[in-house]
Amino acid sequence: MIIMVLHLFAALVWVGGMFFAYTFLRPAAVEKLEPPERLELWSSVFRRFFPWVWLSVLALPSSGIWLVGELYGDLASSPVTVKAMTTLGPIMGALFAIVFFFPYRHLKTHVANKDYPAAGKNLATIRKIIGFNLILGLTVMTLAGLSR
Repeated sequence: MIIMVLHLFAALVWVGGMFFAYTFLRPAAVEKLEPPERLELWSSVFRRFFPWVWLSVLALPSSGIWLVGELYGDLASSPVTVKAMTTLGPIMGALFAIVFFFPYRHLKTHVANKDYPAAGKNLATIRKIIGFNLILGLTVMTLAGLSR
């Protein structure tokens, strides 16, 4: 099932990327880099990661709808775990859109203008939202494992 592989890959890229960034990259950056370099790093990381998240945000609901139809016929016939995923997924997508269009956009501008205190405030907002989205993503992945 190519659609299942696409669905799993999109979830892996998005949630795995958040997990890596939050759990490994962030602590290492705080340990080794001064705030200006750290903010430049995050701006660069997000510039590379966020296009993949957009692909995931588009691929997951599209492939998910197809999989629900293929596996269960319709959403009403699907297990409660699948219904929960279809609720949490759009919330995750909305939170990502908020990050992308607001604090990330401001972070890029402030970093480009070397206004590091303002950029730091935006990065702190991004960190909080991504932390919450990571919890949602891990919950969705757990539900996916339980739905079989």
